[in-house]
Amino acid sequence: MASAASLPRLTLLALAVSLAVAASADENSTVGGQIRVNCGASASATDADGRTWDRDAPSVGGVAAGASYEDPSLPSAVPYATARVFGSSYTYSFPVRPGRMFLRLFFYPAAYGARGAGGALFGVTAGGVALLRDFNVSQTALALNVACIVREFSLNVSAGTSSLDVTFAPSSRPNASSGAGSPDDDYYAFVNGIEVVPVPADLVTKHAPTFANGGRPVPMPIRADTAFQTMYRLNVGGTAVSPGNDSGLLYRSWDEDSAYIYGAAFGVSYPKDGNVTIQYPPSVPPSVAPESVYASARSMGPSAQVNLNYNLTWILPVDAGFYYVLRFHFCEIQYPITKPNQRAFYIYINNQTAREGMDVIAWSGGIGRPVYADYLVVTAPGDGQTDLWVALYPDVKTSPKYYDAILNGLEVFKLQRYDTNSLAGPNPPLPENAAAADGMLNLNPSISSGSCRDRSE
Repeated sequence: MASAASLPRLTLLALAVSLAVAASADENSTVGGQIRVNCGASASATDADGRTWDRDAPSVGGVAAGASYEDPSLPSAVPYATARVFGSSYTYSFPVRPGRMFLRLFFYPAAYGARGAGGALFGVTAGGVALLRDFNVSQTALALNVACIVREFSLNVSAGTSSLDVTFAPSSRPNASSGAGSPDDDYYAFVNGIEVVPVPADLVTKHAPTFANGGRPVPMPIRADTAFQTMYRLNVGGTAVSPGNDSGLLYRSWDEDSAYIYGAAFGVSYPKDGNVTIQYPPSVPPSVAPESVYASARSMGPSAQVNLNYNLTWILPVDAGFYYVLRFHFCEIQYPITKPNQRAFYIYINNQTAREGMDVIAWSGGIGRPVYADYLVVTAPGDGQTDLWVALYPDVKTSPKYYDAILNGLEVFKLQRYDTNSLAGPNPPLPENAAAADGMLNLNPSISSGSCRDRSE
C-alpha cells in the first residue's frame, strides 16, 4: 500500500473553502472546530438533529454517487443519501488543532452507480492507527439488523500536528494479481459522512481505570495518545438519546439497554422523582453524560428475596484480544434512598469482582448527584468475537437497608493494540438464516431494517 504522503488527498485549502460555505449557513456546523462532510453531496444540508453538513470539496477524489434506494428506517437522508466511492486509496486531510477528538464515520450499504453493496470491502486508517480492516458494511448491517452503520473513534492529535488524515483503501481480491475481470469487479471503499468533534481532554483519560482483577483495586493509567473505539453507549433504564439531545455539543448517541439484558430478569426501570434535581458536581461535568442518562435507572427490584437469587446481567459482544474500558454511570434519583448504606452492591465484569460495597450515596454525597467509575478488562486472545458480561448483585456485608443494585448508564470503549497500532476487528458473523440473504445485498440494499447504531458487535 502506498504511504499516506503519496496518496491523493483533500487539501487543507479546499476543505477550508468548503467549511466557509457551511459556516455562512449555520455557525454550529464548525463550532469549536467541529467538521461534518456530507460525502458525495453537491450542497450543504441539515440532518434530522439540526446539524449542518458541508458538501464535498470539488477536488475530492473518487466518485460522487447517490444511493439507489433509501431505507425508510434511516434516521435522516443526510448524510446517507449520497456517498463518495473510491476504487483506490484516498486520504481526506482535515485541519484540526492538537487534542482529543471523536471521529465518526457514517455508512449506508446500498448500490452506488454500477457498484453493488456487496462489493464494498475496505480498510480505514487515521492518525497512524488502523480503524477498520476488510470492513464489510453490508454484512455488518445485516448481522446487526440495522439499515446503516456509524463507527465512532476517539483519537488524539499530538502537539505540532495540524491535520487529521483519514485514509480509505479498498481491500484486494485474492486473485487480483491475475489481471482477470474489469475494474468494477474489484472491491471498493465508500463513505457517506465524516464527522470530527473535538472533546474535552479529560473526557476519556482523566481518571486511571481500575483493573477488574477480582476485587484487588489496581489503577491502570492509559497513555494519553491511546486511540479508542466506542463499542456501546447505553442509557440504562431509559430511552434512546439522539445526538441532538446529547450534552456538551458532542452529538453522541445513547441506546436503550434492554436488548443486552441476560434472560428474563430485567429488573425495574424508572425515572427520577419529580422533586429530584440532577446536580453535576465539579468532578463530573455535564459533558460526561447528558442529564437524561442520570435521570433514569434500572435496579434489581423491590424484593430482597428475589434479588438475592439472581444477578442483573448484561451481555455485550466484543472483539477478542483487546483491552476495554467500561464506564459505569450512577445517580440515585428516587426517595427514600438518601443516606449511606441504604443500598450497596457488587460490580462483576466477566465473573471478576470489579467493585464491592458500591454505595452511590456514600460516593456521590447525596441524591441527584452523578458519579462514574471506569474499569479496565482484557479479553482472551483470539481473532473472533467474545461476550463481555456485566453483572450487579447486592452486597449484604454491611447489612444495607435495601438488598438491591442500580445502574444509570454504561459505556464500553475498545483500546488500540500497540503491537499492531490497530483497533480493527472482524466483521460480525451473519445469523444462520441470513447467509442466503447476504448474497442478495447487491440487488436489495434495504434488506436490513432498523436504525443506525454507533457501536460494534
